[in-house]
Amino acid sequence: MRVMPQPADANIHGDVFGGWIMAQVDIAGAIPATRRAAGRVATIAVNSFTFKQPVFVGDLLSFYAEIIKVGRTSITVSVEVYSERQRLEMEVVKVTEATLTYVATDDQRKSRPLPPV
Repeated sequence: MRVMPQPADANIHGDVFGGWIMAQVDIAGAIPATRRAAGRVATIAVNSFTFKQPVFVGDLLSFYAEIIKVGRTSITVSVEVYSERQRLEMEVVKVTEATLTYVATDDQRKSRPLPPV
């Protein structure tokens, strides 16, 4: 997933809000989880979340999500975020890494077993 933060996503100094980045990480992590669950998932845990570098308005963020563990109803996903900064020279830096757990849910939003692979 790729996205560029806008001025509304940042404070008056142009630093992007951590909560905005967290929301984007949750969306990125839900994509492979939804595919593996073949349907609806809900975030049940943020196992770890580390901000390594600041993110600025105008940075192009790339989110890389990978399933690292599958349980009976749950899927744990690792998400890494890289920022492509185009100041005087283009620079790519890792800005965030996180691990989230999702659970597959049914139409009543109750947990359900994952389908076989």
